[in-house]
Amino acid sequence: MQRMTALFSAALLATGLMTATAHAQQDEASTQGSMATETAPSQDFSDEQLQQFADASQEIAVISQEYTQRLQEADDESAQQEVRTEANDRMIEVVEDSGLDVDTFNAIGQTIQQDPEMMQRVQEMAES
Repeated sequence: MQRMTALFSAALLATGLMTATAHAQQDEASTQGSMATETAPSQDFSDEQLQQFADASQEIAVISQEYTQRLQEADDESAQQEVRTEANDRMIEVVEDSGLDVDTFNAIGQTIQQDPEMMQRVQEMAES
């Protein structure tokens, strides 16, 4: 159980990287972008979406561990930023390959932080 909590913690930490980059890219792509995506996350996610989140989270946790080590070994700020960008790109790819978009993945992550029952459901999905 502790392992799963650590896994989701790593995945949620990693989503912080994706959120920052996704919003930066969104801001660059659209000067008239709506902040509607910043509203409170919906708690009405399908079992399929939760399973996709669980699967992607496991892969993201592995990526996060790999890149955390590389980040610590980076020589300077420029090298660290390069590592962060590469890690972020890989995590976004994992999320999109899972069938979710980054916003939905982040919304699920935010929701499970506030909803222990949903966290339990996702943990059970990840273990099966």
